[in-house]
Amino acid sequence: MQFEKNLIARKRRVEDLLSELLRSQASSPVLQEAMTYAVMNGGKRLRPVLAYASAQAVDADYSLADIAACAVELVHTYSLIHDDLPAMDDDSLRRGVATCHIKFDEATAILAGDALQSYAFEILSSSNQLKVSNEIRLQMLQLLAKAIGATGMVAGQSLDLQISSKSINDEALTTLHSLKTGALIAASVQLGALSTGFTDQSCLDQLSVYAKAIGHAFQVQDDILDVESDTETLGKQQGKDQQLGKVTYPVLLGLDGARDKAKSLCEEAISALSDFGEDAQLLREIALYIVQRKH
Repeated sequence: MQFEKNLIARKRRVEDLLSELLRSQASSPVLQEAMTYAVMNGGKRLRPVLAYASAQAVDADYSLADIAACAVELVHTYSLIHDDLPAMDDDSLRRGVATCHIKFDEATAILAGDALQSYAFEILSSSNQLKVSNEIRLQMLQLLAKAIGATGMVAGQSLDLQISSKSINDEALTTLHSLKTGALIAASVQLGALSTGFTDQSCLDQLSVYAKAIGHAFQVQDDILDVESDTETLGKQQGKDQQLGKVTYPVLLGLDGARDKAKSLCEEAISALSDFGEDAQLLREIALYIVQRKH
């Protein structure tokens, strides 16, 4: 299947680039080992693939998005390291292997996450592989910073730690996940297009609608899989949300209602690309993949 071939090719590309970027990155051997362990231990690489697909959607060579693809995966990995810590979600398994703080220790894991986040901004700000104007480069830096900060991903994690079943409803859950999960997914799509020098605001807005819808759909499907799948398939502890008493979409809407919501969000995402041609086909296929995946 062509979609699977494209997915594998882009996943391998970003992993080769990440491996190269992480070589001799840290002055501390232990820190470098922890950074490399966390980044290179597998994963879907959805965010880098989205950056590549977005560059392709605006009729450009997807390789122009190499640095953006690496940056969003570095940031994503940092967020996973910190989310897995005992003070946060307290997970011991990620992508089928021990989480960073279990493999090393909590202090090293925190530092590895910090270093990966800062490295993402370093390569976005200075890499000569990113061939855009300084104005667009600054726009990309601001976009990523906003997506992961106090009005984006970090805010979502904070809400997740504070929220209670008594105060949650569909609207509140949507807000939480649009920040915690959706913001970085949306940034990945935007950064991919901007990496090509593309600045048509109308098209960027349409890509943003697409990205927000798939970011939301991704979390709905994650919640469904937490109920229906198993630990071996997921690569993380199945049923953890239920154990923690978290309110998820299946809890709020029922499994059938959650499936309907995921399908509706997928359709919304694909509809947002109606003005795009065949070059956006990979983005459309990713939307379907997100709600059909088994892990």
